[in-house]
Amino acid sequence: MKNNKYRGVAAALLLCLLSIAQGLHAQRQDILLNNNWQFRFSHQVQFDTRRVDLPHTWNAQDALAGKTDYKRGIGNYEKSLYVRPEWKGKRPFLRFEGVNSVADVFVNRKHIGEHRGGYAAFIFEITDEVKYGAKNSILVRANNGEQLDVMPLVGDFNFYGGIYRDVHLMITDATCISPLDYASPGVYLVQESVTPEEAKVCTKVNLSNKGAEGDVELRLRVTEGSKTVYEDSRTVTLAQGADLQEELPFSIKKPHLWDGREDPFMYQVTVSLHKDGKQIDSVQQPLELRFYHTDPDQGFFLNGKHLALHGVCRHQDRAEIGNALRPQHHEEDVALMLEMGVNATRLAHYHQATAMYDLMDKYGIVTWAEIPFVGPGGYADKGFVDQASFRANGKQQLIELIRQNYNRQAICFWGLFNELKEVGDNPVEYIKELNVLAKQEDPTRPTASASNQGGNLNFITDNIAWNRYDGWYGSTPKILGQFLDATHKKYPQIRIGISEYGAGASIYHQQDSLKQTVPISWWHPEN
Repeated sequence: MKNNKYRGVAAALLLCLLSIAQGLHAQRQDILLNNNWQFRFSHQVQFDTRRVDLPHTWNAQDALAGKTDYKRGIGNYEKSLYVRPEWKGKRPFLRFEGVNSVADVFVNRKHIGEHRGGYAAFIFEITDEVKYGAKNSILVRANNGEQLDVMPLVGDFNFYGGIYRDVHLMITDATCISPLDYASPGVYLVQESVTPEEAKVCTKVNLSNKGAEGDVELRLRVTEGSKTVYEDSRTVTLAQGADLQEELPFSIKKPHLWDGREDPFMYQVTVSLHKDGKQIDSVQQPLELRFYHTDPDQGFFLNGKHLALHGVCRHQDRAEIGNALRPQHHEEDVALMLEMGVNATRLAHYHQATAMYDLMDKYGIVTWAEIPFVGPGGYADKGFVDQASFRANGKQQLIELIRQNYNRQAICFWGLFNELKEVGDNPVEYIKELNVLAKQEDPTRPTASASNQGGNLNFITDNIAWNRYDGWYGSTPKILGQFLDATHKKYPQIRIGISEYGAGASIYHQQDSLKQTVPISWWHPEN
């Protein structure tokens, strides 16, 4: 009797484990492909390779040593990938979080696609390109050479070359929530209206079917911790080869609002697909409910309350490793912000890592996210070349920024440019086109830009801020306030702010006297 009892328990446990295994097998898989790449420059012979692990940049030493002609060219990354036989009939994708700045991807030495732009994520489906039950070659040719049709053209930051963020192998069912819409999650949580009394949200889901025609059940679940606050489902008929978008609207009474640093509360939204009673795909996204506006006279208001924004601009590099940051580096940067009392940040001047946007949501930091449309600053060349390919690339990068980060509600402003000039090729009409595109992609958020001069370009985006270095590039710090007062008096209808200010400072440069230095010199005393 005792043995029979134990056999029954063992059988039940085995059935449970098999059920779990089947459930896991049905889910999408996300496999990190960061380890064991072979790297060489394009001018090197085939056997002159070395192993690297990602994230990686080949400019971690030369660019950070102040070498202005640091290596800019093509680096080759190659990896052997075993594609399991049981993945036949599923859909494998390669997702790159960031390759600077042009990436050409090959599977078994066959070119499958190119991505132009060094900061946004991108994805390629490789279902029909790989050999199942065999090793496959993945080759990425990364090029950080100067390109006149890829943003940014100039900038006072390093254009590091390499695969400097994570690479993922994603495996989905033949029918899935599509990751192919500019590498977005395929789920968009559109906040149609939010008040303390009620939040109305429309969930838009991109579906893709490479399997046979049939019905799937689309489910939506909104949770607050372990508590379910809303759920819904519907049956969708998908033809073979179908790509379509379904909408699932919902509302929450008396919503718990995301309230910045004071209360960065998040719901979780899970969208799942079910077929023949089994879950075949699932995507989870954060939902932060909030409402806000900027008043020309009184400033920024979050959830009906005035919030004075105190922030920093943040670049994605540091000593010894360049821009090949790990999660702990993003966390350290945000910890410094929190210690400073920061409640807002401008992620300058480009799309930043997924981990960084996650931290903005988590800690309640009001965020300005922008595309790398960067003007010359102290450089002689322009940030805008009026040619069709450049215009198309800028619009592509704006769409990527918005669609990939649509659900990150810490982002309150889409930034369109930094320090452009109207001389020569005039960017004003193109900025207007970008502003219209941003509104088409996301009617719920305002646009912003950072300027360092006068001109018509200051009157296009919903908010305009200035990069002012009064007291560093001449004048005195008190001029800043005078400039802002005069600007507000002259243009009382526009929403103005400060996007950059400060001075050069080095801990290695110290002097007893406090006096203005020469900004273009090598001497930048800390005091």
